Amino acid sequence: MTSAPTQASPPTEPMPIVTGRAPWSQTFSALRVPNFRLFSISNIIAMSGTWMQRIAQDWLVLQLSHSVTAVGITVAMQFTPMLIFGLYGGLIVDRYSKRMLLMITQGTAGVLAAVLAVLALTGTVQVWHVYLIAFIVGLVTVVDNPTRQVFVNELVGPRHLRNAISINSSVFQLGGLIGPAIAGGLLVAVGAGWAFAINAATCVVTVLTLAALRTSSLLRSPPLAPAKGQLRQGLRYVVRKPAILWSIVMVAVLSVFALTTPVILAAYAQNVFHVGAAGYGLFNTLIAAGALTGGLASTRRRSVRLRTVILMGGLWGLLQAAAGFMPNEISFGASLVALGIANLLFITAANSLVQMSSNMGIRGRVMSLYVLVLLGGQAIGGPLMGGIVERFGPQVGIFVSGAVPAVAAAVIGIMLARRHELRVRVSVRQPRRLVSIVRRMDGGVQG
Repeated sequence: MTSAPTQASPPTEPMPIVTGRAPWSQTFSALRVPNFRLFSISNIIAMSGTWMQRIAQDWLVLQLSHSVTAVGITVAMQFTPMLIFGLYGGLIVDRYSKRMLLMITQGTAGVLAAVLAVLALTGTVQVWHVYLIAFIVGLVTVVDNPTRQVFVNELVGPRHLRNAISINSSVFQLGGLIGPAIAGGLLVAVGAGWAFAINAATCVVTVLTLAALRTSSLLRSPPLAPAKGQLRQGLRYVVRKPAILWSIVMVAVLSVFALTTPVILAAYAQNVFHVGAAGYGLFNTLIAAGALTGGLASTRRRSVRLRTVILMGGLWGLLQAAAGFMPNEISFGASLVALGIANLLFITAANSLVQMSSNMGIRGRVMSLYVLVLLGGQAIGGPLMGGIVERFGPQVGIFVSGAVPAVAAAVIGIMLARRHELRVRVSVRQPRRLVSIVRRMDGGVQG
């Protein structure tokens, strides 16, 4: 008896390795595409609303429960659906229209934000309400996030994909710059309810923008016909490609530990520096400001390698661990900006390498695994870091959140270096390449 043949995935074309930077005129080249330009404008609005809701939601739970662990549980409720159902989200992305999926998910997210706004504004909101809505939003994210990742390719095509990914990351962080700042002011002035209401309105803007896109200009990939074994096919594809596999492993470690900063910053704002909701919003804004800087810097990179992903992940971890030793608000704020830069340089590099190393026929499933570990890891990390913070304090929590990824990056880097016979070379004669990674050769070193 023979088993049914599985669908074969076309081979991925090799990524071009370019050591130079793109000219300044190419920094925002993807924005020359009208559909992507319109999508990016609406994305700034939508991401600002999303960040507003995230900050207001966490602070509301802290005020209602007086527990950092409860904030961690809120994070877990929002990201657990991705951990459980994330791979199925990738199948949906590969099978259906990306534009239509985004219109459905954003419309649903808008309704949920409106419900939470009504509960908060009427004074009837309870912690379990926030938990439930966070969980349903997480179910929406299972489809929304990988769809958003893959839809960028349909908007710009392969020529501008690398630049579009960087711009998309910058837009996300620009929203993270605007959203927490507005949320902090709203929390102090009128409470969390209006932050949820504004997010509901931004979802409406996103749906209307998606409806207005010029569909004839979309570079649509053919839908995947349903068949058995497609989830396993996606997992096998990832395992066979080291650039994708180790990028996702590094994302998983950072997601569980380093991406739990909102939980830790809530404790810093309330228990360490005593700066309240406005300070909490400011801390998140400082990270977003650094991340926006890192995102803009990444738009000038023409390509990315696995070593870049691992190095940036390690740097992010080291900077986050160092933040635990900052003695006052000013030095702590400066460290948040620095780790925000490293955060975005890593995320953009990992996202680009994973997308550009996978072909379109299977990219939805690959990106669903990427998003699964990126968001699902926070479902584990939220309660974990919340518990560490409550037991040992915020300083220990933020140190652990950075030290573990830094060690993981070092271990992965050493393992890959030994496998590929690489070594670090320091050259004082070439200041622009002071430190470089080169391949060992018999009797010498290849540059």
